[in-house]
Amino acid sequence: MAEVFLRRLTRWQAEQQREVMANLYVECHGLDGPGSGAVRQGFLERFERHVQEPDFDMVTANSGAVLAGCLYGFRAERGGVLADTLRNILPTEAAAQAGAGRLFVITELMVVPEYRRLGVATRLRDLLLSRHTADVIVAATPPGAAHEVLRAWSYAKLGELASPPREAWLGPGPA
Repeated sequence: MAEVFLRRLTRWQAEQQREVMANLYVECHGLDGPGSGAVRQGFLERFERHVQEPDFDMVTANSGAVLAGCLYGFRAERGGVLADTLRNILPTEAAAQAGAGRLFVITELMVVPEYRRLGVATRLRDLLLSRHTADVIVAATPPGAAHEVLRAWSYAKLGELASPPREAWLGPGPA
């Protein structure tokens, strides 16, 4: 297998790659059967909103011409629905930090099956979070999508979010 290179994308670059990201989403979640068009469209709509969020940050993993993975997130806006929802299920110290605008939410983690269990997700996380060391980190991912990785990263499950269905996981405190 070829070496994997990581790259941070700007908001503009991410927007330009929206169709590629939707293809990656479908591939990573094994959704290429009937009904995959609606799931893909749902991802594109979420992605379009996420790219506009404050401090949107995204990294990709490439191996030659192959997009092997992607991780992205954004700072949850103080007073926003997501920030308030998450703050209500966070432990007290983390909720106080989140209330001060220091809540970064990982919203998508995608690694194609051939590149799983090779440390790609961890490398993506390390690069993405290198800019957010003082933040409370929460992963809000589709149900069941990243359990193994989040547990390996020592994240603790906080609960379920309703719309769209997500599981909230609290990352370990800053090192």
